[in-house]
Amino acid sequence: MSFQLIHRVLPFKTNKMEHLNWLAIATAAFANFALGGLWYSPVLFGKRWQKENNLTDEELKNGNQLRIFGFAFLWSAVMSLNLGFFLADKNTDLSWGAIAGLLAGLGWVAMAIFIIGLFERKSTVYMLINAGYMIVSFVLMGVIIGAWR
Repeated sequence: MSFQLIHRVLPFKTNKMEHLNWLAIATAAFANFALGGLWYSPVLFGKRWQKENNLTDEELKNGNQLRIFGFAFLWSAVMSLNLGFFLADKNTDLSWGAIAGLLAGLGWVAMAIFIIGLFERKSTVYMLINAGYMIVSFVLMGVIIGAWR
């Protein structure tokens, strides 16, 4: 595959790489991960999410925590980097970052969660908890990446 073809299909132009703020992207990834910890804790939706998944406390404790949290952070970093590429424009600011995060979180991720949830016969509550996390998460990442120029 030629460089010209790769350059055309990538979601960013190489000259926009200079507008990526790697520290903002890393911070946004950490914020996404931390928000997940809060979102799925007993403080917010953890107990209801656990009930909707029919998971016991014992089952949650017996999971491979290193694998679960390690991959959760890795996927948070991938999402943040991907959003960073979409926001890699010198004119991006906090408001555009928030709007782009909302559009990505609601228009793509939440809708995908709803589609998959329907076929998996998941409850509406389950879908709303997970989609809500993704929407808030993408807005948060967009705000961080957009504001930190």
